[in-house]
Amino acid sequence: MSTSFASPAAAPVGALPDAVTDLRPPPPGLADPGGARGTRVLIASDTYPPDVNGAAYFTARLARGLVERGVRVHVVCPSAEGPPCVVERDGVVEHRLRSMPSLAHESVRLALPPGVRGHMERLLDRLRPDAVHIQNHFVIGRILAPAARRRGVPVVATNHFMPENLFDYLRVPAPLRPHVARLAWWDLREVLSGVEHVTTPTPAAARLLRDQGFGRAVEAVSCGIDLARFRPFEGGAAERRRLRARLGVPDRRTLVFVGRLDEEKRTDELIRAVALTPDTQLVLAGHGSHRGRLEELAREEGVADRVVFLGFVAHADLPDVYRCADVFAIAGVAELQSIATLEAMASGLPVVAADAMALPHLVEEGRNGYLFPPGHPGEIAARVSDVLADEGRRARMGAHSRAMAERHRLEDSLERFEHIYLEAALGALSAAGRGRP
Repeated sequence: MSTSFASPAAAPVGALPDAVTDLRPPPPGLADPGGARGTRVLIASDTYPPDVNGAAYFTARLARGLVERGVRVHVVCPSAEGPPCVVERDGVVEHRLRSMPSLAHESVRLALPPGVRGHMERLLDRLRPDAVHIQNHFVIGRILAPAARRRGVPVVATNHFMPENLFDYLRVPAPLRPHVARLAWWDLREVLSGVEHVTTPTPAAARLLRDQGFGRAVEAVSCGIDLARFRPFEGGAAERRRLRARLGVPDRRTLVFVGRLDEEKRTDELIRAVALTPDTQLVLAGHGSHRGRLEELAREEGVADRVVFLGFVAHADLPDVYRCADVFAIAGVAELQSIATLEAMASGLPVVAADAMALPHLVEEGRNGYLFPPGHPGEIAARVSDVLADEGRRARMGAHSRAMAERHRLEDSLERFEHIYLEAALGALSAAGRGRP
């Protein structure tokens, strides 16, 4: 997911109002949500903006959205520069851990394990959160979850992980990938086995966990979409020309993909499809390790003049990327939901998507778009051409995409997560009461 975050200026915690900097232990037990304290949640993630990926984007939107609902939110994550720090952005207190560059991905840093355990324990003792919510099971979540449970703090976990999303970064040889995947799923099961509540973005993603041997209940909670920010284009042809010109996009029929240009996104299939689709261009918004290879492929296919690489797109400009397009396409086969596809749907675009993993949940065949068998650029080209051949049908499909996106309101997802925290906290209080002599 290449949705970008232009981080607002951060303020050191020492400069914050007392309501944020006061980390003295609150009264024991769950506070009344309507009271002076409200709910306090500690969210943990190994990736957070300025990292550019779906998990980082989801975690930041969750944290900021919860703050707007009156929840007191702290996030523990790796430092973006290396040295540790505590800063506040948009009401979210970020506890940035000392980090080092990731050997697997140039834009991701990893928290250094030495010292993390003690830091997590001190942070839990100071904050005394009502719930902990881990987004990953690699370093921070792996250490924080058992530390929280030793203190009677309930742990909620959201799974964004599929081994396929790491194979390219870790340079795993193809013959070893099935064995590495089995080991990775075993490790995930071990880390999540002790948490109170597990969520994942879609029913397909929940089914995947069960298929991999996870025996606990898994709740599907959509990542959600900001329907006010991502909405259909309402101007005429002249306005669209101006919009495209501002983004550096030629004024012609446009297929768009928003996401990282890495192996698992299979963007090469989209380039090959455009080579089979006359008078249509492909706009790629995002960066990644495969950009150079994709540029070379566009030249080899003779469509270098019809493939536009926008690179990193600023947060404020992203809605306009969708509005300058006629149809959205995605070829990845390891999507647990795809926030980019939801954004495209909210923007009123028909969707042409790989018939793989969770993407079929976002496509009603012939109503808001089409599915295609992965690995078949000719099928992508045929479905894109079908959408673009009839402007009336394209508009109807786009309207149905918008209607489907309205089932994934961000506000509904935030409300459900807030209830999950409260339910987990009440459950922990009840368990503690039963354990008293």
